[in-house]
Amino acid sequence: MSLDLGGLSNPVTSIGDLIAYVKGAERPPDRWLIGVEHEKIGVRGPRYEPVPYYGPDGIRALLDAIARSAGGTQHKHKENGQPIALLSKDASVTLEPGGQLELSGAPLRSFTDIRGEIEAHLAQVRRDSRGIAWLATGYRPFGTRDQVSWMPKGRYAAMKSSLGNKGRLALDMMLMTATVQANLDWSDEADLASKVRAATAMSPVVTAMFANSPLIDGRDCGYLDFRYQVWRETDPARCGLLEQMLQPGWGYRRYVEWAIDVPMLFVRNGTAYQDARGQTFRNWLTSGQLASGEKSQPTLSHWVDHLSTLFPEVRVKRVLELRGADMVPLPLMIALPALWVGILYDRNAREAAAELTRAWTFSELLQFQADVARVALRAKGPAGATALDLGRDLLAIARSGLKGWQEVSGLDESKNLDPLSEILDSGRTYAERALEAHGASGGDPASVVKLWQIA
Repeated sequence: MSLDLGGLSNPVTSIGDLIAYVKGAERPPDRWLIGVEHEKIGVRGPRYEPVPYYGPDGIRALLDAIARSAGGTQHKHKENGQPIALLSKDASVTLEPGGQLELSGAPLRSFTDIRGEIEAHLAQVRRDSRGIAWLATGYRPFGTRDQVSWMPKGRYAAMKSSLGNKGRLALDMMLMTATVQANLDWSDEADLASKVRAATAMSPVVTAMFANSPLIDGRDCGYLDFRYQVWRETDPARCGLLEQMLQPGWGYRRYVEWAIDVPMLFVRNGTAYQDARGQTFRNWLTSGQLASGEKSQPTLSHWVDHLSTLFPEVRVKRVLELRGADMVPLPLMIALPALWVGILYDRNAREAAAELTRAWTFSELLQFQADVARVALRAKGPAGATALDLGRDLLAIARSGLKGWQEVSGLDESKNLDPLSEILDSGRTYAERALEAHGASGGDPASVVKLWQIA
């Protein structure tokens, strides 16, 4: 997994420079690693209210406490004097706009090491959180968006201004949602194309397995995966599934050509964020000036910023990011990257996975995606197969793929898929378990807090 970000101050003079940046992440299979990122939602008090940044028991105090407990191994990163992240050698603890706490784990080879890192982080958060319960769910289940405090990061203020009016639920995406995602490597352009084709075809099926966001403001919202619906109503120009990823001939250039035509959300220089005024990266690159009229040449740093503000479910940066799943508790959290490794780190597995929906049109895949948001595993494809049927096929493919990965890595990771077997054998997602507990308790919020709390 390539995380080398050197040379970001270098000027960009052509599209070729942008393509070279992505291509530079290639690495051979014997050096492939696995990265896992997860976000969790904090609540406190008898009403399970959002946690503000300021105050004696707020998010800032928690970051300070974790830094002290880490004994110098995690260093506070500040913006305008306020700590907004904790950085260590290979991992980071950062804040999402609504105070969701994210661990971006170190790129590792073994799921034993990945789980150990996550468990150590959760233990640290549990120890240093004073009165905060951290929930593993895809959407804030209690309270409203207006009750959530914005974290003091310039990036989020800029996004609130530029992205907030793009879609009905764009602000919900920033303030209310949480995910677990896998980050994987690729060896060359053809390998990446094969992976993004399979990942795009299977992303809604994977989302259905991990559906875990059925409540809005303490009530059944009519969706098993409301977080997925939020992303469908954020900004169609930069979110969702990309049809081009399913088409022959997809590669670095086609992705870069798409990316440079999506309007920029901001232009950052240091800690200063300038309104991009809807300008595209292509226009900036070719004109040599910003929308404000200021003469300026983009750098690789600006390109990295722009890539980070594009939100397709399958995203290419210096790693391949699989971004479609709700946040879930352990051990299901580990099953998500294990599933994607089984599908994508073995050529036969990813070809078999892509074949499951190859006959579908893209519009049929989008309709299936919409149905998954509502009914998860009960969603039906155009030929009548349900997400549950497809999920069972996909799990078998992933188990076979992990055997192929074992030949490369020397690691037997198959047991990490067992939590998915339980879901697919029963046909009950975590969302449905939460609704059952919530209903049986007469709507007592504590019933789902007990199910979702991980720290």
